[in-house]
Amino acid sequence: MNILQIIPGSGGSFYCGNCLRDDKFHLAMKKQGHDVTKIPMYLPLFSDEHDLNDMPVFYGAISIYLKQLYPIFRNAPAWVDRLLNSRPMLKLAASMAGSTSAKGLEEMTVSMLMGDEGAQKEELNRMVSWMAEYLKPDVIHLSNALLLGLAPKLREEFPNATLVCSLQDEDVWVDAMKDSFRDKIWALMSTKSEYIDGFIGVSNFYSKVSIDKMKISKEKVFTNHLGVDPDEYKCTQPNKKARNIGYISRMCEANGFDIMVDAFIELKKDADFSDVKLILTGGSTGDDKPILKQMRLKLKEANLLEQVEFHEDFDGDGRHDFFRKVRMISVPVRNGEAFGLYLLESMASGVPVVQPKLGAFPEIIEKSKGGIIYKENTPEELAKALKALLSNEDQLLELSSNAKNGVEKEFNIYKQADNLIDIYHQLKKN
Repeated sequence: MNILQIIPGSGGSFYCGNCLRDDKFHLAMKKQGHDVTKIPMYLPLFSDEHDLNDMPVFYGAISIYLKQLYPIFRNAPAWVDRLLNSRPMLKLAASMAGSTSAKGLEEMTVSMLMGDEGAQKEELNRMVSWMAEYLKPDVIHLSNALLLGLAPKLREEFPNATLVCSLQDEDVWVDAMKDSFRDKIWALMSTKSEYIDGFIGVSNFYSKVSIDKMKISKEKVFTNHLGVDPDEYKCTQPNKKARNIGYISRMCEANGFDIMVDAFIELKKDADFSDVKLILTGGSTGDDKPILKQMRLKLKEANLLEQVEFHEDFDGDGRHDFFRKVRMISVPVRNGEAFGLYLLESMASGVPVVQPKLGAFPEIIEKSKGGIIYKENTPEELAKALKALLSNEDQLLELSSNAKNGVEKEFNIYKQADNLIDIYHQLKKN
């Protein structure tokens, strides 16, 4: 089976769970002997660009942004596109404010969903022509529903291919937009969903959200949880580490970065936790500079800046180093999440998770038994939960063991990749 993944990248400027999700499935299916190709869109997936090799990046972020705002760029010579889509320029785009933010990109999102009726028609034709020349996919898997504008053209060009689309956190993007665009975008995704053979939600929670938001048939929606390779992670028992708390995600308001900092400040008011440090990692974009500055100032005013470490390297070995430093992690995402791959990476490293009762977090922790849930997503409630776990070494050891075993049993990437292949086969028969 020849499988093609179409994946939007973040350029590696922050911890991108969707990029990692697609990359891990890609690598797992290749190791299992499947013929899998990934095509990056907008930006490379990772900062070191190991995902590119000789593969072009389609819909280069700078190029399509300029063409959307200034129609004159739509008729620019080919060398202009090559310059704008060059690796140095895409690296620059990844670090810029707004390059990965929904706000201000409403019209472009609509245009992308309009497909060959949108401002990116020429780029769509270029990508499909390249695919037709170099690939003969049996399955075309879109990374998320915001790419559904590609589906009609893909159906036309590859009538025998099975079209599949993952579902993960589209609501985070769409619902952050202006009210006047929100309903239009959901309606467009609903219309374009008719060209898709099957959708794959990353959790039962988010499959239900997508069915409701996009008005798609339940029969077309499957759930396949995310996974990691347990062998890639080394486990250090919590009692052999300093009493450090970790946060691993993009450092932004939506992901509760400020809630984490405020909870740490609250926890440090108790002298019993004078030795506890906060380790922060996950990167940021230009949009996050104000909240980073605000949180640093708050920590400085509380005389705690010296007890907080900003762990800069969150890719590859740097991420494993982070997990070796912390006894537990929390990412108090304000509205929950469709999944949260960082939870699996943490638990695979024997690091329990402490999460609010939101989104798919209860579902994941219930299956893994590798963490605890607290009810109200406030700094005070998070601080209480962290204190309780830090004070109970027996529970911490038990959760650490559960976390590692839970990932091996429930969230092994090779098992999840097998499930994904089974879904492909089911859809092909239909």
